[in-house]
Parts: sequence; structure tokens; C-alpha cells
Amino acid sequence: MASVASSTGNPGSSSSTSEVEETLARIQSHKGVEGVIILSRDGATIQSTLNEDQTAAHAALLSQLASKAHNMVETLDVDDELTFLRIRSHKREVMVAPDKDYLLVVIQNPHATE
Repeated sequence: MASVASSTGNPGSSSSTSEVEETLARIQSHKGVEGVIILSRDGATIQSTLNEDQTAAHAALLSQLASKAHNMVETLDVDDELTFLRIRSHKREVMVAPDKDYLLVVIQNPHATE
């Protein structure tokens, strides 16, 4: 399992930082999870369990996709909002949970046996 690498020096209480790290570790421990990324809404990496190159590639593409999905949902119904985005291919599944200020991204192999 990859270690959690922080890309920013956001100040915050150590208890909230440890809660985030515990949550990332819990998600990462699920079968098939290959990586977890926390992004700001504009695509800046806050924390990631992937290496720097993988994080940069996923962050740029997924923040744009989440923004487009959000705009689509809002265009179709102004009283609705995007709550979850799931993309599945033959090899990977990418799940994006948007929040007001952040995006939580989980990348997993749906065929993993461990």
C-alpha cells in the first residue's frame, strides 16, 4: 500500500489531520483500492496515496470531468446537484464524491481478489 503523501501545507489541527489520514487509510484498505485523492474544487491536490505523476494526471482530468458533470446536472435541473460520479472501464473504476470545497476520488480495480 502506498503511503499518504501530502502536497500542500494546509494548516489545521492535528486531530483533523489524523482523522483525514485515518479515513484515507480505511478507504485504502478496502479490496481493490489502488489510490485515493483529495482535490480542491479547482483540481489542486490536497492529499493523495498515488505517486506524483499518477496524481497529477488523475487530478487534472477528474476535476474537469466533475465540473462538467456538475454543470450538466445543474443545466438540466437548477434545483438538483451532483452527489456522486462513477466511471467504470474494463480495468478500473473511478468514484468521485464532490463536496462544496473538495472532491474525494477513489480509484479501484473492481476485479481485485485481495
